[in-house]
Amino acid sequence: MSEYLAFYQGEFVKEDSIKISIRSKAFNYGLGCFEGIRAYWNEEKKQLYVFRLKEHYERLLQSCKALNINIPFTIDQLCNATVELLKRNNFKTTVYIRPVAYKSSENLSPSLYDDDNSFLIYCQPLERFIEKEAFRVCISSWRRISDNMIPARTKPTGGYLNSALASLEAALNGYDEAIFLTEDGKVCEGPGENIFIYKNGKLITPPASDNILEGITRDMVMKIAKNDLNIEVVERSISRTELYAADEVFFTGTAMEVAPVIEVDRRIVGNGKPGEVSLKIREYLMNAAMGNIEKYIYMCTPVY
Repeated sequence: MSEYLAFYQGEFVKEDSIKISIRSKAFNYGLGCFEGIRAYWNEEKKQLYVFRLKEHYERLLQSCKALNINIPFTIDQLCNATVELLKRNNFKTTVYIRPVAYKSSENLSPSLYDDDNSFLIYCQPLERFIEKEAFRVCISSWRRISDNMIPARTKPTGGYLNSALASLEAALNGYDEAIFLTEDGKVCEGPGENIFIYKNGKLITPPASDNILEGITRDMVMKIAKNDLNIEVVERSISRTELYAADEVFFTGTAMEVAPVIEVDRRIVGNGKPGEVSLKIREYLMNAAMGNIEKYIYMCTPVY
């Protein structure tokens, strides 16, 4: 039983008191969208910093707009509610925050038209999402959902069945994670992560038009590469075999942070060890998220 508080329909309540009907469209059809946000505990400063909080809620409200899920909160109200929730739970550790907007109607049809919208935020301590220092991955036989099917940029709850199938296939075949291709065979992303390759001094990542989630960590990685490491960043389509020939490959995401890939389809990437560029970017990212880099401190919302 959880002792944490959650934010539900505008109120702070015990997490265990929230009930979602078995008839809910969110449960039956996956009609909802969500965000993943991190708050990092800085032991030296005795402060909890929520990283890029506003940008996450900007993306959530864009998702809600696309899916016709209308929630009665502004970005500022959502940010304030999140900070207050963390305070009330008295977190003094790194935390994962999950806002969810969904259709709570119990009507039988899988319609997004009705006006029965619900919203909640829950959170939990989470230091490392996955303990692995490097990943062995495969190209999935499942294709990524396209923007004209279930738009991946909306972080749709139902769309993650696509991710789960790819991850299951990878695990059953002895890999740590999968990589999606688009319907026309271009590299897309992982089941819950964006992807980068490093080759000939350039950092390359698929464009938004290749059905990726426009990741907030992805955006931060590009900023760090350009502003702090003087690395050219290119957004363009990537062919499958470019992964095999890359000097480095790595995943990025709010939960995953920066995760080096050392093997793709049983082909060794680079020298088979986490790459220097990915490790430097990860170090910068973690310091920025913990409020240790002055020029990025504006991205960190203090809780206490």
